[in-house]
Amino acid sequence: MYALFEDAGKFQTGRILSEAESSAQIELESGKRVKVKAAHILIKFDKPSPADLMREAQAVSATIELDLAWEFAPEDEFGFADLAREYFSAQATLTEQTAALLRLFDAPHYFRRAGKGRFKKASADVIQQALAGIEKKKQLQAQIEAWAAELAQGTCPAPIQTQLYKILFRPDKNAPEYKAVVDAARATQTAPLALLQRAGAITSAYQFHWQRFLFDNFPKGTGFPALQAPAIADELPLSTAQAYSIDDSQTTEIDDALSVQGLGTGTVTLGIHIAAPALALKPGSPIDQLGRNRLSTVYMPGYKITMLPDEVVQTYTLQEGRDCPAVSLYVTFDEATLAQQSTTTRVERVAIAANLRHDQLDAIVTETWLKDSGFSHSVDVQEPAMPRAQLAFLFRLAQHLKAQREVVRGKPETFNRPDYNFRLVGNEGAEPQGFEHVQISTRQRGAPLDLMVAEAMILANSTWGNWMAELGVPGIYRSQASLLPGVKVRMGTKALPHAGIGVPSYAWSTSPLRRYTDLVNQWQIIACAKHGSTAALAAPFKPKDAELFSIISAFDGAYSANNGYQSGMERFWTLQYLKQNNITELTATVFKTFPGHPPMARADTLPLVFPVMSAGDAPRGARLQVRLSDMDDITLDITGHLLNVLEADDPMGTDASEVPEEDDDNAAGPIAIAVDVNEAPSTEASGS
Repeated sequence: MYALFEDAGKFQTGRILSEAESSAQIELESGKRVKVKAAHILIKFDKPSPADLMREAQAVSATIELDLAWEFAPEDEFGFADLAREYFSAQATLTEQTAALLRLFDAPHYFRRAGKGRFKKASADVIQQALAGIEKKKQLQAQIEAWAAELAQGTCPAPIQTQLYKILFRPDKNAPEYKAVVDAARATQTAPLALLQRAGAITSAYQFHWQRFLFDNFPKGTGFPALQAPAIADELPLSTAQAYSIDDSQTTEIDDALSVQGLGTGTVTLGIHIAAPALALKPGSPIDQLGRNRLSTVYMPGYKITMLPDEVVQTYTLQEGRDCPAVSLYVTFDEATLAQQSTTTRVERVAIAANLRHDQLDAIVTETWLKDSGFSHSVDVQEPAMPRAQLAFLFRLAQHLKAQREVVRGKPETFNRPDYNFRLVGNEGAEPQGFEHVQISTRQRGAPLDLMVAEAMILANSTWGNWMAELGVPGIYRSQASLLPGVKVRMGTKALPHAGIGVPSYAWSTSPLRRYTDLVNQWQIIACAKHGSTAALAAPFKPKDAELFSIISAFDGAYSANNGYQSGMERFWTLQYLKQNNITELTATVFKTFPGHPPMARADTLPLVFPVMSAGDAPRGARLQVRLSDMDDITLDITGHLLNVLEADDPMGTDASEVPEEDDDNAAGPIAIAVDVNEAPSTEASGS
């Protein structure tokens, strides 16, 4: 004897081997034996064979008209055999009963399942709604298939074009546009990105990268709500110092300025003055929440997304001609030996005498000009507003501080590669479109003005970090255990040594308008300045405060994403530079080799790295003449093909791959990835 039974929503048939009161042992056609509850067995029969029964029943089931079956079905709960007798005849055959069962089971919109082989018909309203939904799904599926066909033929339908970036970066996998792309990709055996490129959906490579970054990091857009910057209510004393900031021309967030007092007296006081938004912005305030959400200003060629609204920044920035609230660190030095004598921190107002600009002064404030008081440039050159003697002292002090750090580091800092500045002609700070003409210029690391600012900020960040630790006030620190390969810079709340810089502790504190960590540390430093030995009780963040760890975790992620995007956009614009200037060949230096893989080389005069084909045995430091391949603006891929080996070894005998990592701080000038087009952002080492 055979049986038809239901198992996990499926109907199966087999031969009954044995039966008990509550179950039966059944052998399936495959030979597998299963134990089936008696309640799950719906039909027992001797003939036809199970396979013949199911084949014939499925054919008959397809002929059953659901509307007619619904009319014939009893109003109360019924069994499949009852419907078969109503629909076919009072003597409905086994095949017809089985057909009724299959048809009822496959039409839940007409018949609700009420148990094993039992059903109850749905109301007319429910059926009407269900049929409308089925028809809608059919139409939607037809639309998906039509879109997929268009994509496969190399045309992008308008609805998919409209949803392009959402499909690529944050898809709704139930959306028909997404399903059409997936279906077309499978049908053509093409990756979705390549499929959309071929269909002309991606009209701007720049927008592709930009929208991807926004989807991941600014899903609600980059705009700010309308907020009023609170005024600083503290009655602050006015400093006797005249301070000067040193930034690039396009800098709007002027965080830091320097002053020099006491030249010629034997004791010179260096003033490091930091904009003080922490005096007005309170933890938890609306503007603080903005900063906490963004965590840092995002830099990219030709554009930036600020951490705080411009009207807020302009309220606290160190603008020339104003007496600006500042947190000032005063460090006294012996004028002759440059031995450090004392440090004092004050919260005060500081007169900003001038905002000096790197790009306007680098060619003027040279080492020769600083060291030789008799040297002068041509009469057409306008010298900086800051007195020459003060700049000369700052440069001498910076060289001294750098030398001291290098003793702690155990090796000198070397700047054997320039920084690259990008300028998009005609962009003027507006959001780039991707077709601007790009100019790439260089600025050698360790230039005098760079060095002055960098060493002053390192001094401030280290001094304040040590001071907070002495008073038991927690802060956000960056540390590095050693300079051994693979030892990364880490963030934490403990004052630990930073081997890369050569200081006992390092707390980012000098860019509170651009980095949220610096704003947090400024709150803590102000508490130290106002409360001294009881600062730990007055500071907003207490020891082991979970909020600090939360901020560190969020900042690490955001800062890494921002730097990654900046790096990608610098590479994008470098590729555009190659195209715009028809550069197909260049010289490059091998900086990394891999067994069995092409060596990686770095262009000698551009911020570009790429693999070099047919140069597998070229050693590190070898200089090569290469021909460039076609480039992909979406993947940012480009390769070089070896033409000639110019020098087999590095003539200086140094490791050409030795450069600071993206998040490292072992250089006294801006790290390569953190150089903005028109504005040098605050870097770890320089802090400005």
